[in-house]
Amino acid sequence: METIPVIVVFGPTAVGKTEFLLHFENIGEIINLDSLQVYRHMSIGTAKPASDITSRVPHHLIDCIDPDTEFSAGDFVSRADVLCREIHSRGKVPVISGGTGFFLKNFIYGLPDAPASDIDVRTMLQRRLATEGLEKLRTELKEKDPLSWERIKSQDSYRILRALEVYYTSGTPLSDYKLNETPRKEYRFLLIGLNRDRTELYERINRRVDIMFEAGLEDEYKKLRSMGYNPDSPGLSAIGYREFSIMAELGSLTRGDVKELIKQNSRNYAKRQITFFKALPDVHWIHPDDWDSIIEQINSFI
Repeated sequence: METIPVIVVFGPTAVGKTEFLLHFENIGEIINLDSLQVYRHMSIGTAKPASDITSRVPHHLIDCIDPDTEFSAGDFVSRADVLCREIHSRGKVPVISGGTGFFLKNFIYGLPDAPASDIDVRTMLQRRLATEGLEKLRTELKEKDPLSWERIKSQDSYRILRALEVYYTSGTPLSDYKLNETPRKEYRFLLIGLNRDRTELYERINRRVDIMFEAGLEDEYKKLRSMGYNPDSPGLSAIGYREFSIMAELGSLTRGDVKELIKQNSRNYAKRQITFFKALPDVHWIHPDDWDSIIEQINSFI
């Protein structure tokens, strides 16, 4: 079986991935690895690439689902597999790029061998969610699978139900299903990690949030709410949107407070991303401006 060469470009939020990808204009096509840029109507808060970028380098998995729809690691892997084959058949190199480390790890090593969805168990859990509430199910998950409880966000109903579904289907906690330790054999991977000095990165994050507010981030949030999307939907529960929901709930935060909260949450997220990515093996770490240092490896790889 022919192995497909796949270049992976990743790094923390605001590190400069979008501009870096322009180097692949005549080489490849981009598969988005950002779990939020898949959502429609959410352009400002997710820092989607502008049309002048996407017109030069084709981008995939952007603006493809609604904000109230879950997009899981399994969804990403299945769609990215199809795209990699299509891009390769066109004589281009698939370039997977973004900052969602969990999606990346599942793509490289394959999905855990957890049981398939059981419609009867899933329906039972959805009914319980409607009658008992999410917090009751979270408490149950903490008892049955404390590791998954710790990893899954408190408002992520999809993954909470999935973890409980796995437990009730198999009798085994979802956290016991581990990723493979070797990369999938159908691909060859070149991993490029982008990094900056922490002070420089945080300054870029702060500046980007300022630009988002100038571009109308609050209006984008209000439009999403007027379209019927709830604050606990997968899209609006993300950094850059959920802070406006907090402002509405508390009634004591100013818009300046919200801006600073988004900056703080974004910096904290970047710190977690760096920790996750640093644990990946065989990564070529470079500064985003240092394209020349990686050209030789790319040319020999493709």
